[in-house]
Amino acid sequence: MHSENIAISVRQLRKTYRLFRHPGDRVKSFLSLGLKNYHKEHTALREISFDIRRGETVGIVGRNGAGKSTLLQLICGILKPTQGAITVNGRVSALLELGSGFNPEFTGRENIYFQGAIQGFSEDEITRVFDDIASFADIGDFLEQPVRTYSSGMFIRLAFAASVHSNPEILIVDEALAVGDASFQAKSFRRMQEMRDNGSTILFVSHSLDQIIQTCSRALLLDSGRLVADGEPKTIANRYLDLLSTPRPIAAPRSASKELFHTRPCYHAGEYRWGDKRALIVDFSIRQNELLNPASLFSGKPVELIFNVCFQDDIKHPVFGLTIKSKQGITLFGTNSNIVPNSPPVTPRRAGEEIWVSFQFTPWLHTDDFFISLGVAEMSVSGDTPLDRRYDAIKISIRHSASQTGVVAMNPYFCYKNLE
Repeated sequence: MHSENIAISVRQLRKTYRLFRHPGDRVKSFLSLGLKNYHKEHTALREISFDIRRGETVGIVGRNGAGKSTLLQLICGILKPTQGAITVNGRVSALLELGSGFNPEFTGRENIYFQGAIQGFSEDEITRVFDDIASFADIGDFLEQPVRTYSSGMFIRLAFAASVHSNPEILIVDEALAVGDASFQAKSFRRMQEMRDNGSTILFVSHSLDQIIQTCSRALLLDSGRLVADGEPKTIANRYLDLLSTPRPIAAPRSASKELFHTRPCYHAGEYRWGDKRALIVDFSIRQNELLNPASLFSGKPVELIFNVCFQDDIKHPVFGLTIKSKQGITLFGTNSNIVPNSPPVTPRRAGEEIWVSFQFTPWLHTDDFFISLGVAEMSVSGDTPLDRRYDAIKISIRHSASQTGVVAMNPYFCYKNLE
């Protein structure tokens, strides 16, 4: 790969921190001339290597403590690597942890000029884009107030607006957009889409897999300081879900002979299945207009989806779920047995039992193909444990009687009358 096509190159990157138990231990370590250790070492990143091409939008996922923020700070030059090399080709604008880069005593206006000057822009150049920044941030009179008086959401509005209007060749964002409201997040991702279409390179961290799948052309998965996967966002999202699950070995399924799921007409062979298998989703059926497993469904008509669950172990608090996604992997609807109104309480289940679960819903969807995911989990005070999750396991095709646009049909009604 030609170097002129590379925006960011990382080679054998390692970052190790020295952790001192007491502040005075740092002085003792210095005075001992290295003859005695007063610290422990923590390696946040281990031999990380990858290239990001110009114009790519790359998402980084991983559990807390995986090294995501450390990696971005190294790329931005805020931290120095313990080992390895980083090459960045292009002007970088970074939005990292909340509060970084802004002087809390300066007003929003002053910080815009301050940040622009740091990035090498003249006062006249900043003035030309100032109104665009202020309009995008949309924080009103707070622009003339010290940043220390801002809420976290207002700070992110201003910081993101300043970052994207400096026309960077490389934009780096570290989870900051998670604190913004839904409207501003949508506006921010539209802006990132425009930047990507104009050739900017974007690198960002997010815990939202939908954001990664929808926005990125590629994704990286970090775990325990190592790069464990690099590839297509949907595949990386599934690998990440594997890491979040901590399955324990169990005996071979006693109900394997009942596995009929894959024989049904709507089954999608490209499903992604995971969980500890102490319960198994072994069969399903779809019914609409008294038709069983029809080749296509009508939008706006009630649907019943039934799936069978065989329990391999005693489960005290089972919970069942369903999600509908677009072909692009974006979640359009999701629910579970705990949140559906007027749902009957689910009683504990014993090993060897089999039950059927029914969800009824009306798919107000436009003509297209969609994927349904099913799941069963065990609920506890420490969180849900996935037992069997079958992602994108069912493919449905929607037929729509009206010519409309968009993904979701809203069943519109229109009328008018003359005013006397």
